[in-house]
Amino acid sequence: MQRAIIIPTSQRHWPPALSRPVATFSIVAWDAALPAWGIAVASKFPAVGAVVPWAIAGVGAVATQSYANTAYGPEGLHMMADGLSAGETLDRLLAEDPGRDQRQAGLVDAAGGGSTFTGSSCLPWAGGMAADGLAIQGNILAGPQVVEAMAQSFTETTGDLPDRLIAALLAGDRAGGDRRGRQSAALLVVREGGGYAGGNDRWIDYRVDDHDDPVPRLAQLLELHRLYFGKSPPEDRLPLEGDVLHRLVHILHSLGYVDNADESALTPDVQKALRHFIGNENFEDRCDLEAGWIDRPAYEFLVQRFGD
Repeated sequence: MQRAIIIPTSQRHWPPALSRPVATFSIVAWDAALPAWGIAVASKFPAVGAVVPWAIAGVGAVATQSYANTAYGPEGLHMMADGLSAGETLDRLLAEDPGRDQRQAGLVDAAGGGSTFTGSSCLPWAGGMAADGLAIQGNILAGPQVVEAMAQSFTETTGDLPDRLIAALLAGDRAGGDRRGRQSAALLVVREGGGYAGGNDRWIDYRVDDHDDPVPRLAQLLELHRLYFGKSPPEDRLPLEGDVLHRLVHILHSLGYVDNADESALTPDVQKALRHFIGNENFEDRCDLEAGWIDRPAYEFLVQRFGD
């Protein structure tokens, strides 16, 4: 199990209670089947993903917001790594924080226990809810309907944890979200070996730091992640022959990879050109030139982007 970052007591920094508020709505959740832990968050605040979400696979996840105490992230993960539940961890964090009345936080622990807190001095509307594997919270919101919409969407949405988190965030956004407006959003989901080439736990880690409508843009980034890093079942692989190869060769010709646009076979020259093209477009994992196939989603994306 990966360990949380340990901050020696002498190096801890508790931010003052009076600082700029991170007016935010967030959801922290757990998927027991994988297992995976994640946070989705949005705010009328720049780069909210640099402040609110913290998570380590096998340990838990933390969202810290309002007059955010970012020490809640590493400290909370350290406490949960040592075996404290989400509720016990939150209680200890609050007990040690003189600015607790202006803090807001949500935690989910290694076993899926959820806990949330909204300080009495958080700016209205502020509140949240927690259940098994779930904590939702927000401040400076349009109203309680934001949290309610997020909970309903997360519960009713099918799919994996990233899909459900994005659906919940979008539901909260469309229910009014941050009453000041929109600016940034982030999605962080961790699972053991979920990162690039299995080298770390960062399965999904995307941020929209400054955008007029950041939550839909975040959803688009998740779709791009699936496009580049997903895999199709064998029945959805397209043989590199016939019309599929013909259209790809035309794209290769239009981009200057081959001289002959009428090549109809996967010759060594076409294969070499395709290898360069596929590599330049980062689809090496969605195409096997030796076996002679390409995943349908990658093919359709390339045709849409480069075809005539």
